[in-house]
Amino acid sequence: MRHKSMNRFSIDHTWNGLAIDLSERATVDFVVSPDALIVGVDAPFHGDRAPALPTGSTDGLWDYEVVELFLLGVEDAYLEIELGPHGHYLVLQLKGERRVIKKGLPIAYASEIDGRRWRGSAEIPLAYLPPGVDRGNAFAIHGEGKNRRYLAAFPTGGETPDFHKLGAFAPIRIDTRMLP
Repeated sequence: MRHKSMNRFSIDHTWNGLAIDLSERATVDFVVSPDALIVGVDAPFHGDRAPALPTGSTDGLWDYEVVELFLLGVEDAYLEIELGPHGHYLVLQLKGERRVIKKGLPIAYASEIDGRRWRGSAEIPLAYLPPGVDRGNAFAIHGEGKNRRYLAAFPTGGETPDFHKLGAFAPIRIDTRMLP
């Protein structure tokens, strides 16, 4: 099936706007299908330790190697989707910066590590999307301790990494005819 309005975020900067090496770049593709938001990740695998939990929904996934997609709608309602290389994920619905309304939402997710890269594919129920979604951002986190790296498609600026700066999100086009 051919999907309309494929979006691609290229994670190619640090959170504060410095360009990163090609070997560290990741992409996040997403599109609305008749049944779900389909999200694909293609990212370098940095070999960070996996969460010591079974695969699936994992609270605190942001403390591990992860790629994140944020989708923002009206009245600062947004969806945070975190996908890891080892089969872990976390989906949060928020309203207002960092104000979680629902967490641990179930999705279909599969990932695969292939040498120095990993790929993930998720199907997010359309009902999870915020109303009027029209902006987004994507991030990647890897490394540990002082070697931790915070990367962004659209840098957020500031003195410390903060992926919840909604004003830094970029316009996106989602085919709303498929939304419930």
